[in-house]
Amino acid sequence: MFATYFVVTVLTAVLNGSAAVANLIGHDYPKSQADKMGIPHSWMPLLGTAMGAGALGLVAGFAVPPLGVIAAVGLVLYFLGALWVHLRVGDHQLGAWAVFFCLPVAALFTNLTYHDTW
Repeated sequence: MFATYFVVTVLTAVLNGSAAVANLIGHDYPKSQADKMGIPHSWMPLLGTAMGAGALGLVAGFAVPPLGVIAAVGLVLYFLGALWVHLRVGDHQLGAWAVFFCLPVAALFTNLTYHDTW
């Protein structure tokens, strides 16, 4: 079970960490998505910081499991908010969103299962 927990958590952290960096450095893709969703560019550092904190929290969860749980819950809530924003503007192209949402859900599930905290 540890291998599954490890792989899912690291994959989730790497994906969200890279998305956080893209937001923080002002890459064109997050900017174009923000424009499409009607989100001001001034929010990009905050959004990137939130994703980066989630990614770091997932990794810290290996040493302190409750941090991993909190980080995964935070990312799940973050992406539920993202879903609301997508639907609010009528964007139904949710493939990337689904990946970004399902990974923290899986990280949360594997963390709780591995640490037997159900």
